[in-house]
Amino acid sequence: MGKGAKLDMRIGFIGDIVGKPGRKMVKYHLPTIRKELELDYVIANYENASHGFGLTPKNANELLNAGIDLLTGGNHTWDKREIIPLLESDLPILRPFNYPDGVPGRGYALLDGRLAVINLMGQYGMPPVENPFIRGREIVQKLRGEGISNIFIDFHAEATSEKRALFLMLRESITALVGTHTHIGTDDLTIVGGAGYLTDIGLTGCRDNVIGMKEDVPIQRFLTGLPGHFDIPDRCRAILQMVIFQMEDGVCREAFKIKAYDRTPYQIVQRAYIEE
Repeated sequence: MGKGAKLDMRIGFIGDIVGKPGRKMVKYHLPTIRKELELDYVIANYENASHGFGLTPKNANELLNAGIDLLTGGNHTWDKREIIPLLESDLPILRPFNYPDGVPGRGYALLDGRLAVINLMGQYGMPPVENPFIRGREIVQKLRGEGISNIFIDFHAEATSEKRALFLMLRESITALVGTHTHIGTDDLTIVGGAGYLTDIGLTGCRDNVIGMKEDVPIQRFLTGLPGHFDIPDRCRAILQMVIFQMEDGVCREAFKIKAYDRTPYQIVQRAYIEE
C-alpha cells in the first residue's frame, strides 16, 4: 500500500454530532485535543448537528470555527433545505458520494492534496442510493490512480455487516474506514493489512437518553407504534467520542479512540497497532 512521496499525518474523526449538546462538547474539548494530540486534520459527521436533524448554515460555521476541517453527512443531510447552497459552495461540507449524479454537492474531498476523504452511505434501512460497494470501489480506484495514498472513508450505514464487508473489500486500497449512524460506539477498533477500522464511532452529544434524544417519544413509539417528533434535551450528561489515526504513506500505523465526559479531560479507551 501507498507508494510515492512520504505523507505522514495524524487525523481525528468525530462521530455523529447530535444537537447543541454535541456542538458544545466539540467547542469545549476540540481545541485542547487538537493541540495535545498534534492533529493535522479533524473530520466530523454533521448530519444530526442542528437539533438532531440536518445542518444549518449557522451551525456549519460554528463547527468549522471550532477546529473541524471537513464535515461529512448521511441520511439526514437534506433535512435542513438551507444546506443545499452550502453543499454547492466551496465550504468543506460533503454529502454521501453514492447519491445519483445531479444531486447537489460532492461526496469526496482532498485536503491539501495529502488526504482524500470519502463519504458513503449504506443501503440497508436507508433512503435509496446507488450501491456503495460499486461506487466506493470506483472512487477509491480513481484516487489511487491519481497518486493519492492516504484515503479515509466515513461509511454512514445501519448494518454492521455492511460496514465490515465494505472495509474488507477495500482494505488494501484505503488507509481507514469508520462507520457512523447508529450512535452507539463499538469496541472493535483494529488495523488490518495496514488499514484502520471501527464499525461505529458512536455519537457526540447526550449520553443519558436514547441515541442523544429525549426518551419519551422513543418509549411511546415502542409501546404504541405511533410516530412522534424526536427532540434534544436542554440539559443532559454529554459525551465526545473520537478516533485518531496515525497515517504514513497510505498505511495506518496506529489508532486509538478517545472519550470525554462532560467537562472532564479526555481519556484514551481503545488502542490498535498494525498487525503484521
